Amino acid sequence: MQRHEGLQRAHEPGSYWQRGSAPMVFSEDLPTSVDTVVIGGGFFGTATAYWLACAGVSVALLERTSLAYGATGRNGGFVMSGTAESYTAVIARLGHETALAISKITIENRQLLRQVLAEEALSCDYREPGNLNLALNEVQLAARTLDVKALQADGFRAELLDRQQVQAMIDTPIGSEIAGGVYIPEQGLVHSAHLVQELARAAQRRGASMHIAKVLKLRSNGDGVRIETTRGVVQAGAVVVALNAWTGELVPALAEYIVPVRGQVLAYQPSVPVFKMGIGADVTATGEYWQQALDGTIVLGGCREVAADQDVGVRNMQPDENVQAAIEQVLPRLFPSLSNLIVAQRWAGLMAFTRDYLPIVDHVPGIERAWFMGGFCGHGMPFGMRFGQLLAEAVRKGEQPVALQPFGLQRETLSWRSIRATA
Repeated sequence: MQRHEGLQRAHEPGSYWQRGSAPMVFSEDLPTSVDTVVIGGGFFGTATAYWLACAGVSVALLERTSLAYGATGRNGGFVMSGTAESYTAVIARLGHETALAISKITIENRQLLRQVLAEEALSCDYREPGNLNLALNEVQLAARTLDVKALQADGFRAELLDRQQVQAMIDTPIGSEIAGGVYIPEQGLVHSAHLVQELARAAQRRGASMHIAKVLKLRSNGDGVRIETTRGVVQAGAVVVALNAWTGELVPALAEYIVPVRGQVLAYQPSVPVFKMGIGADVTATGEYWQQALDGTIVLGGCREVAADQDVGVRNMQPDENVQAAIEQVLPRLFPSLSNLIVAQRWAGLMAFTRDYLPIVDHVPGIERAWFMGGFCGHGMPFGMRFGQLLAEAVRKGEQPVALQPFGLQRETLSWRSIRATA
């Protein structure tokens, strides 16, 4: 038997991406045994299930609510290269070699995404118009200049723009405080929920099964893992935990490393196109970002700085009035002609942060055949396809690929900064 995925929870408003998506069809019954179980139906879970199915592995994906219900379906729809911090900040924190390796993984991710979209004929509004990061004063412009020099020195494409060049890229008058910006070509935009659902269907076509069930407990059992759920027990040869902000609920030992952080977003009613590419700006210290979807809807998020403790540790996905009010001020401030935009939707989602702004991918502590990934710091889309492929390899071979070593749980930088200073 089959049934549709779970419905949106009434007290957690859906996003623009989620409300424009058709429900997936899930299997009614859980298997009693399977080669691999993937827990979590976001980008990372579906990508891992897809690559496992491509390799001929028997794989079941378990999701407790609906596909793309968490961060993937509530984000800004950006598929960028690089990390959550600027390139110079990553070099200063982690060293040049690690920063370069991480950036290369995100470029490989983009190449894989292009490949899979073409091979599987997936429809998710994907395009690569580039990304524009605005500088709102001379101090920000100086920092952007250093980033461009560092990126160019390592062979990455980046262009420093003055105020006039920024204006030429935006089809509405820019405000006086915009001093310039950085344009990085080939950066992608996507309909996030459609991407996950299309990828899940591709995984199903290749043999993966999809199930609605909340996982309650994992434990080693012989050469595999016993998965206890609300709908029964599954015995698997291996498990991949792809829960991001909810990782600590299932694996308490990881709660101190991966901390939920609420992000808030709104969508304006469709309007005349003025933004061709993804755009970011540091209007507040925690950063703002937006894109204009193909139907004219502007999706805009950020302004965590005005929330108590910057929304670190918040576990509910209800929008906050103060943060939403701050988000509404962003576009009229930067683009004075955009003062008559009408809000159509408001929502919040849970990101997951780590102390060093770098995701973690490793074995689940105490369960050798279980792997996890999480802590993408609001910047997960640049990693999903490649991490899913690498974790599929880890499951098949039983060891961590060399490319994932910078993201291991034992790295030194996970223990030397406070989470609030980072997030």
